[in-house]
Amino acid sequence: MLNRKTTRRSTLKALGATAILTGTVLFAGQALAADYTLSVNTALATTDPLYKGLEALQKNVAEASGGRLEVKLFPNSQLGPDEDVLEQARAGAPVAVVVDGGRLAVFQHEFGVLGAPFLASGYDGIRKVVTSDMFEDWVTKLHDNGNLQVLSFNWWQGERHLLTQKEINTPADLSGIRMRTPGAPVWTGTISAMGATPTPMPWGEVYSALSSHVIDGAEAQFPAIVGAKLDEVITHITKTGHINLITGLVTSGPWFDTLPPDLQKILREESLKAGDVASYGTQDSLASIEQKLKDKGISVREVDVTPFKEATATVYDDLGYGELRDTLRAMAAN
Repeated sequence: MLNRKTTRRSTLKALGATAILTGTVLFAGQALAADYTLSVNTALATTDPLYKGLEALQKNVAEASGGRLEVKLFPNSQLGPDEDVLEQARAGAPVAVVVDGGRLAVFQHEFGVLGAPFLASGYDGIRKVVTSDMFEDWVTKLHDNGNLQVLSFNWWQGERHLLTQKEINTPADLSGIRMRTPGAPVWTGTISAMGATPTPMPWGEVYSALSSHVIDGAEAQFPAIVGAKLDEVITHITKTGHINLITGLVTSGPWFDTLPPDLQKILREESLKAGDVASYGTQDSLASIEQKLKDKGISVREVDVTPFKEATATVYDDLGYGELRDTLRAMAAN
């Protein structure tokens, strides 16, 4: 019997082959009425503010395209880990995923800088970066070199903080802590520089890994903490804001190229609008989520982040982002 992962990959491959050959998608054995269908995967739960943006995208694309293009949503990584979905997209499957720049850096180096430590704070500054002409040049290169098409990259999920079972005040306090992080070099490099031992694993496995003490901690933004119910398996949140998590909606380059020009335009324009819905919704939710975590007995503390900034300063140069850091920080602050 095929295992679940093999079956999922086979299903995605079948989706891609059907879409390319016929221009329509068969999903779950039934023909869809739309001429084109895009299946969007996200690791986040339906309660996450970002998901509201995806719902807006689904509705607005259907209306703007007159029903010719349908967006289907798959929360909680129903189509698999982000890396698997990206590979299926590169192969031509009509799938998209909400993904950070670090995972795209293996295909186009510049994207990795978006996940580098203390690049910018909040949404408005980083939005300037991901809607700039310079960023659009990266988008073109990613399409040509990586077979991936960015629809928009203004899906802000908040600043990421440290989640542990003990109080953290300085990088030295992270010594010996096995901390979950995505596997991209910019993430593992940041966590290592902060003093912890980076332990890559899919987001969906974090709860059980913390419960069984396979890992000692994690790092995440407030909406993801409650969405994954991590408040049940951690006791301390240290507000470092070490990574300002800006993510993008990324689909298959080959599949995108099969769309009529008007549908390509609709998909990119509506994705940008929906990204703002998601991001400002996230921004508006943070104070309420933080208070709910405190009400549940979680210690949520501010600390002096200067030692963490100093500890991670070398990450940019180690990964070849030194010049970009200065350019992007100036752009975000302007």
